[in-house]
Amino acid sequence: MSRLQNEQRFGYMAVSLGYFDTLMSCSGSSTSSELSEDDKEEAGISPGLIRISVGYTGSMEQRWAQLEAGLRDVALI
Repeated sequence: MSRLQNEQRFGYMAVSLGYFDTLMSCSGSSTSSELSEDDKEEAGISPGLIRISVGYTGSMEQRWAQLEAGLRDVALI
């Protein structure tokens, strides 16, 4: 998420989603941090789960290219 925010200018890290620009949240350590590990597992919230809310700034093609570049940086694609 740091690379997507700081290097790719994809969006911003946030604890909750809902903004005109693109936001990213790591649910397991933010909004769902009060859940037990068993409850997180049951809900499908893994430690690396990232939620993304794509904003309306920039084009979808631009956002997709930024996301792909960020994921390539960390060798996830």
